[in-house]
Amino acid sequence: MKRRNLVIATFNKGKLQELRELLSELPFEISDLEGFSSIQAVPEVGRTFVENASLKASGYAKQTGRLALADDSGLEVDVLNGAPGVLSARYGHEGASDVERTTKLLTEMSQCTDRGARFVSVIAIANEEGKVINLSTGTCEGQIAQAPRGKNGFGYDPVFVPEGFDQTFAELQTEVKNRISHRARALSGAAKFLRSLTGTSDGG
Repeated sequence: MKRRNLVIATFNKGKLQELRELLSELPFEISDLEGFSSIQAVPEVGRTFVENASLKASGYAKQTGRLALADDSGLEVDVLNGAPGVLSARYGHEGASDVERTTKLLTEMSQCTDRGARFVSVIAIANEEGKVINLSTGTCEGQIAQAPRGKNGFGYDPVFVPEGFDQTFAELQTEVKNRISHRARALSGAAKFLRSLTGTSDGG
């Protein structure tokens, strides 16, 4: 059976690497946006993870003419009323580095004893015409550490301690993180759907 093309709709190198690893078992030819020279970035103007993931999957599917998978994810901190939330990648200011965003978060939480938080991931899949055909959500509960720890991962990984562990996401081995993370949980649903497309039907 001819392998179907799947575009991972992200320019984030860390996220791309993680998604590639998590999708490696699927019978798809996986590519990223770097291979398309005329791609226009899809604005993330949604107010929820679902809206942003859908916008990106649909927008990049239309531009590439391929099945597209997009993730929108972020960190929700209880004591900050769910912030940074959908603004996780732009927390502080547009173009802020991982270190700048993490520092801002820890500064805002410096007097807080409630460190509860969760990572949320929504994965949208759009067909070649740009219609969103599947949505999957995953969460990972945990706590915000007092200071960054670890060198693995990206984003807020050095300050997030998942429930049931003493180490941050950035300290955990990649295979452990890829088993318990919000993105892994969202992808399990997405992968199940993608496998259904490669069955005996033509995938519609």
